[in-house]
Amino acid sequence: MARYFIIYKPFGVLTQFTGEEPTLASLGVFPPEVYPVGRLDKDSEGLLLITDDKMLNHHLLNPRFGHQRTYWAQVEGIPTPEALAKLRSGVSIQVDGREYKTKPALAKILDPAPELPERNPPIRYRASIPDTWIELTLIEGKNRQVRKMTAAVGFPTLRLVRFSMEKITIKGMKSGEIIELDEQTVYHQLGLTGFAKTKSPVQKNRRPGRS
Repeated sequence: MARYFIIYKPFGVLTQFTGEEPTLASLGVFPPEVYPVGRLDKDSEGLLLITDDKMLNHHLLNPRFGHQRTYWAQVEGIPTPEALAKLRSGVSIQVDGREYKTKPALAKILDPAPELPERNPPIRYRASIPDTWIELTLIEGKNRQVRKMTAAVGFPTLRLVRFSMEKITIKGMKSGEIIELDEQTVYHQLGLTGFAKTKSPVQKNRRPGRS
């Protein structure tokens, strides 16, 4: 039976199990067959799904099956309505050395700012330059896409947190926390109930992670 874990990946942790420390292995003990679905950069935080379900991995990573991923980005400055409109309609970024226009997205300012665990180390604070939290919901996941998008409209990202994939979120989780979910819950919250392979009962098992 497939296993499913969601992790609140801390800043500075690599999205892999081996190699340069710290890696996901530093957060807890996982079954040997599981692997991350997609990636989060070392300097990004938030939701990461880990599983040995190859069918789910294919569905989530195949561009044909766009699914919503919501990010909270703390950006330098105060985005203008024009900048938000550009993020919504699509901006030109570099992907693999080529110009690429991002697909339409949802973008809004978060006011008040989200309540999140403190980052270690914290972002550099500059009294002369304000910062703003924005929410971006995408249906694609190009390399460092959110950072490239906010920079393209003139508001560089200072801190980036992936909050959700469809209805799976890190709400209430601590940085470094691991939660194991069952198949039915994962497929239901991803909007893939018709694809689920079994009808297992819904349950959540919290496992301690390093915070």
